[in-house]
Amino acid sequence: MLFTTTTFAVFFLIVFAAYYLAGEKRRHWQNVLLLAASYVFYCWWDWRFGFLLAFSTVLDFACAHAIVVHSKNRKAWLGISITANLLLLGVFKYYDFFASSLAGLITGMGLSVHLPLLKLILPVGISFYTFHGLSYIIDVYNKRLNPCRNIVDYSLFVSFFPLLVAGPIERATHLLPQIQAKRSFNYGLAVNGLQQLLWGLVKKLVIADNCAYFANYIFGHYTTLPASSLLLGALFFSFQIYGDFSGYTDIASGVAKLLGFRLLRNFDFPYFSRSIAEFWRKWHISLTSWFRDYLYIPLGGSKEGRARTVRNVFIVFLVSGLWHGAGFTFIIWGLLHALYFLPGLFLSRNREYASQPVAEAKVWPSWIDLIKMSTTFGLVTLAWIFFRAESLVQAAGYCKGLLSLSLFSVPLLYNFPYAATTLLLLVGFIIIEWRGRNREFAIEGMAKDKPKLLRWVLYCFLVFAVLFFMNTDKTSFIYFRF
Repeated sequence: MLFTTTTFAVFFLIVFAAYYLAGEKRRHWQNVLLLAASYVFYCWWDWRFGFLLAFSTVLDFACAHAIVVHSKNRKAWLGISITANLLLLGVFKYYDFFASSLAGLITGMGLSVHLPLLKLILPVGISFYTFHGLSYIIDVYNKRLNPCRNIVDYSLFVSFFPLLVAGPIERATHLLPQIQAKRSFNYGLAVNGLQQLLWGLVKKLVIADNCAYFANYIFGHYTTLPASSLLLGALFFSFQIYGDFSGYTDIASGVAKLLGFRLLRNFDFPYFSRSIAEFWRKWHISLTSWFRDYLYIPLGGSKEGRARTVRNVFIVFLVSGLWHGAGFTFIIWGLLHALYFLPGLFLSRNREYASQPVAEAKVWPSWIDLIKMSTTFGLVTLAWIFFRAESLVQAAGYCKGLLSLSLFSVPLLYNFPYAATTLLLLVGFIIIEWRGRNREFAIEGMAKDKPKLLRWVLYCFLVFAVLFFMNTDKTSFIYFRF
């Protein structure tokens, strides 16, 4: 069930009406309703996936209580939960990749081997809800959090439908208190949620899906196109994945706000970053912070010498690559970002822009900031080529194709009028994002000081833009694969 379909719209209207009809005094029944709706939403893809989600949920709920009740064996219960979660993730997502890679390596050594492949369907969102459960059980073990006593509340934390299949990756310390609190309709929060939902639809349907049309064509015909077209293809994919993923997050956050919840922020205008370190503080924030708290810091972080810090950086980005997908292209993508990260680490400049917004109190960036943003965006776009490519051969061929004098030629664009329109939409999108870069999302509080009539004209304009410029070829969200 995609956010951008009429099926979801009808589903959500039913849930929304029933949710508030239950009333704030019946919080438990509100949670039961949301839990049931979340499983309906999830099982819409394949009802069998629901059993896997339920098993993971009950396992972590039980192990968390066992950690407290059987304190002498608390480490064993933590180990059972982590092992079981990673085993499920490994079997469904990584077994075939490692089995085929190992078989290829052994065959390359002149030996004959056949390792069976499972060819399992990857459950939607398994990487996301697995990390929900892992953060919860680790926080209980480290006594940052008392175990949840109500199985309905905990199950809703794991499976809350707006964030279930593509995040953000929530923390129990942030979401569980909201689940356990009374909730009534909040008009201001609902208006903010509708604005964010609308902007998410613009990002997905107007920006991401239109960019996908050209990115798919160019990546599919990279051997016959000039370097200038390949450069455009990489740029189109950069905005496709940003519009797609941050668009999903905005829709999810908007839907959650309509139900009285505030989700963790997942994007902070990352393409305006002036360094790779700043980019990773602004891109997929919930995943970056998860790796920082549950992997990088436990490994020693940056407190055990330069060599171990470098090792920890490479481990985090390698795992990040594998988290995104079982393939060598994702591994290279992660390792590229690790290499990008090192200069700032060696020069002790990775926190340089942590509290300094770009072009603060200015209309436009300085030339220095513009050069830094362009350089960072260029490096990120280069890495996206490996992320998008279907194989290392395609990625290498694509990069090789960029190293040509045809880079300075006029790009060959399939369906030129459509391409020109998409590029103009991108320019407008970038300007709006830049003007709204200090807000949670670009159109937050749009024209709030203006007459109500003008605000509604602007809302209608955005709705018209979605209906008129949306690509009619429906595409799934990219991060559903992870």
